[in-house]
Amino acid sequence: MSRIGKIPVTVASGVKVNIDKNTVRVEGPKGKLAMDFSNDVEISLKDNKVVVTRKDDSKRSRAMHGLYRNLLNNMVIGVHEGFKKVLIITGIGYRAEKKGNSLILNLGYSNPIEYPIPEGISIEVEANNKIIVSSNNKQQLGQICAELRGFRPPEPYKGKGMKYENEYIRKKVGKTGVK
Repeated sequence: MSRIGKIPVTVASGVKVNIDKNTVRVEGPKGKLAMDFSNDVEISLKDNKVVVTRKDDSKRSRAMHGLYRNLLNNMVIGVHEGFKKVLIITGIGYRAEKKGNSLILNLGYSNPIEYPIPEGISIEVEANNKIIVSSNNKQQLGQICAELRGFRPPEPYKGKGMKYENEYIRKKVGKTGVK
């Protein structure tokens, strides 16, 4: 039995969960989320808790058991509290600003990068070098942050680039002159 899959997902107050065949809809103060699930697991709502059980003991259903439980948990947390990630820009002349519904990034290239902000994502810029990205969908949030970081990943010699707030960059020793 999956150790993660057998833990029920507690539904917080103010969050509504609607289960319709293979579709689960979660609604809360931060928005609405819906996800389709495979036939390998059964999802039921009992006493304000969502329980995920597998239909058989096949390899696929054992793999999906813990996965779908965690996806459901992320949906419930997302519509109740939301998720956020912080990106830090390091480097001389590197900066970010928000203009309307797009993010303008100056990352040392000849032209600035204009990144359109997708629906369901909110981006705030603090002090030109701190980007706070928040959303109720954890998967979409991670994808957007990975795309932003991919424009200028941190380099290992000086640490210049865009990194996550809690990310540690292992720095390399540069060349030394041969005498």
